[in-house]
Amino acid sequence: MVLNRLRDRLLPYTESLGRAFARTGLSANFWTVMGLVTAFGAAILYGSVTEYAYIFGGIMLLISGFFDVIDGQVARVTGKASRSGAFLDSMFDKIAEVAIFAGLASGGLVSPDLALLAIGLSLLVSYARAKADALQINIQGYGIGERAERLLVIAIIGMIPGMMTLAVFIVIIISAITVAQRMRHIYRKLKQEDYKDNT
Repeated sequence: MVLNRLRDRLLPYTESLGRAFARTGLSANFWTVMGLVTAFGAAILYGSVTEYAYIFGGIMLLISGFFDVIDGQVARVTGKASRSGAFLDSMFDKIAEVAIFAGLASGGLVSPDLALLAIGLSLLVSYARAKADALQINIQGYGIGERAERLLVIAIIGMIPGMMTLAVFIVIIISAITVAQRMRHIYRKLKQEDYKDNT
C-alpha cells in the first residue's frame, strides 16, 4: 500500500527506465528471469555463513527488486504485456520469497521457526489476492505488507548488524495484519453480494 503510492509518484521515472531497458531488445520475461536469478543470488549469500553475508545478500535482494520493477515497465512500454508473462512473474515472485527465507534460515541469520512463519504468512497474503482475483474482487494495493514492502524490510533493516531477526519479525507482523485486512475486505464484499443476490 505504501509503496503503491510511491510507485504512482515515480511512474514517469520508472516508465523512462522501462523504455531504456526496452531499447536493449531484451524481453520483459528476460528481466523477470533476471529478478529470480538475483533473488537466488541473495538467498545463496544469506545462506553462505560468510562475513557480511547479510549486507551483500541485502544488496542483491535490492537488485532483484529493481528487476521486478523493470520487467513490468518493459512489458508496458513495448505493448507486450501478457497473461503468460504475468503468470510467470507471479510464480517467480513466490519462488524467490521461499528461497530468500530458506537462505536466511540455512545461514543462521534467523531461526528456522521464524523463517517458516514469515514465509507461511507471506504466501497467505499472496493467496488472499489470488482468491480475490478468482472471485473478481479487486484488492490491489490493499494491505500494509505487500511483497515489495516485505522484501524491502528484509533487505534494508537486515543489512544492519544483528537486526535480521527484527526484520523478519516485522515481516511476520505486517503480513499477519495484511492477511487479516484482506480477509475482512473480501468477506465484506462477498456478504454485500450475497445480500444483493437475496433481495
